[in-house]
Amino acid sequence: MGVRRWIESWPVYRQFSGDDPLGRGVAARSAGTERITPRVSTADRVVKSVCPYCAVGCGQDVYVKDGKVTQIEGDPDSPVSRGRLCPKGSASLQLTTGDAREQRVLYRRPHGTEWESLDLDTAMDMIADRVVEARRHGWQWEQDGVPVRRTLGFASLGGATLDNEENYLIKKLFTALGAVQIENQARV
Repeated sequence: MGVRRWIESWPVYRQFSGDDPLGRGVAARSAGTERITPRVSTADRVVKSVCPYCAVGCGQDVYVKDGKVTQIEGDPDSPVSRGRLCPKGSASLQLTTGDAREQRVLYRRPHGTEWESLDLDTAMDMIADRVVEARRHGWQWEQDGVPVRRTLGFASLGGATLDNEENYLIKKLFTALGAVQIENQARV
């Protein structure tokens, strides 16, 4: 490479000799930068979503190719976040494609030291059986002569990612089951 060509490839030279005096565009690009393409350019479609990490509800654009999520970015049309995401929201692609994501139900028996895999139907049946049993053993018709019709055998602590409608339905479900200890992290 000749000296002249080397000087012309230098970003500062391109900045002062070209149409990019502030060095924010073409002048700052290298040959390597010119070769790369954005991860979002190959997506088949973009799906609007909401970040699942907290109750703020930042908007996300989820880029999908061949039915698989390829990238997640902040939604510039969101009035909540205006295209910005916190570090957790920026890393939410790992929720769908990360190697650490569990794709099965894991169960550790009481006093056990090892996890075992369960199918979803078995796990759901175990949960239902335990709710019925806790309700049966912990049910109180009255306390100190006052009718209470409740159970203290289980409680509900909803996640901060639940919206108002989901929290409303969870509250209705657990109230119908007789629970009185119902809270969610969005209010804690």
